[in-house]
Amino acid sequence: MTHALTTALLTAPVAGPLLASAAYAARRRPARAAGGPAAWLGLLSPLTILLCGAALAVTVPAHGAATAYGRMLRADALSVWMLLAIGAVATLACAASPGYLAREDADPPTVRRYHVLVHAFLAAMSAAVLAANLGVLWTAIEATTILTAFLVGHRRTRACVEAAWKYVVICSAGIALAFLGTVLLYYAARQAGISEASALDWPALAARADRLDPAVVRLGTGLVVLGFGAKAGLAPLHAWLPDAYGQAPAPVAALMSGVLSSVAFTGLLRYKVIADAALGSGYTRVLLAGLALLTLALAAALLLGQRDHQRMLAYSSMEHMALIALGAAVGTPLAAVAVLLHILGHGLAKTVAFCASGHIVRLRGTSRIGRVRGLLAEAPALGTAFALAVIALLGLPPFALFAAELGLARAGFAAGPYCAAALAAALALVLTSFAALGIRTARMLLGPPPGGRPPVRLGAVAGLPLAAGLLGCAALGTATGPLTRLLTAAAAIIGGH
Repeated sequence: MTHALTTALLTAPVAGPLLASAAYAARRRPARAAGGPAAWLGLLSPLTILLCGAALAVTVPAHGAATAYGRMLRADALSVWMLLAIGAVATLACAASPGYLAREDADPPTVRRYHVLVHAFLAAMSAAVLAANLGVLWTAIEATTILTAFLVGHRRTRACVEAAWKYVVICSAGIALAFLGTVLLYYAARQAGISEASALDWPALAARADRLDPAVVRLGTGLVVLGFGAKAGLAPLHAWLPDAYGQAPAPVAALMSGVLSSVAFTGLLRYKVIADAALGSGYTRVLLAGLALLTLALAAALLLGQRDHQRMLAYSSMEHMALIALGAAVGTPLAAVAVLLHILGHGLAKTVAFCASGHIVRLRGTSRIGRVRGLLAEAPALGTAFALAVIALLGLPPFALFAAELGLARAGFAAGPYCAAALAAALALVLTSFAALGIRTARMLLGPPPGGRPPVRLGAVAGLPLAAGLLGCAALGTATGPLTRLLTAAAAIIGGH
């Protein structure tokens, strides 16, 4: 009975979205309006993922990792934490989708295709975080590239198609590098006498990492960091990110920024655990810290000259993924907790920001910062939600990113002179990004409404996901509550012992 329940909990986050996508694909008589009752069925998949994550969050910290299907699926504390992140962000994004599609005035086949792709996308991300085999992990992350390419080009305009192709080319190059790194790790495992069946099994590799050839592991890890770093938005393979986020539908941009980047980085962390056991923590620390500082510098420079608020949010995602990478480089228990808290807090805040940004584009017909003024006066609820989302992204209290960045700062300065120097440089770049993001957001929010028009109501359906995301981010920044034990166990997996 217990095994059957565990199998159901591990299978549902992958099978549920796939069944939902099949149901949407098979529909012959879709709802007449994009925001009709059928569209709200899209919430079943993210809610299934969220509820399964919540159920596993109760059992996994107490009883250890749960496995199913011959250990092909494995839920440890890190997997469960990421399932909660996927479920929470996807619930908010999918709740915003009907209103977005209705405003797009999309035809029924287009709406149906959108939902099929979103459900399959959620299934691929769930498979990536639950995969016990590194080959399956790589395959699932590659599947997210294929599925999101069609979502980026959803509107089929020239700019959307160009952004989709740019995304596919750059991320496919990165995933190819990650594939080579995985092959090298498999070779090192076989040379070390690990059986063929276990050569890519993550628990087996983590337990026997000291037997792997250090030279091969070093090369493989470098390729994986570059490859999965491309999907996470880290330099130097980051050029796809502003175009893809700027052209994708707002809920899709929220999913890509809020959880897809974090899922890819979590995959990278799995390899880091093996590399640290085989080589010591110095190699991955230097590699991740270098990429983090390079990404922060690029994000700060590009934010200073940014004139588009959707691309501004994309460069903010680069900044936050760089901070997550820097926390992983520090590698202390406090830094590991800060990384995981940052992942969930950033996902919630960025979902609200991108969904609000989509409403702003519909309201003003442009994403140019210079043509958006007096937003608080014209649409008070929408302007307030966007302002609070940006405040959360700036790392101000009471939101989760404040606690995460404070924890990262304390961990970095306590970890030794090299980590302290890297963190000092990072803080200088973060302050530059802070100023650029704050000034541009203030220009959008303040001033009189254009043409003296009466205030525009956001509406309960559109406003509820924004309010829920902000409340969740603030609650997480105040106390982790029942998630504390899960957070500690997940941090221990990525090196925070």
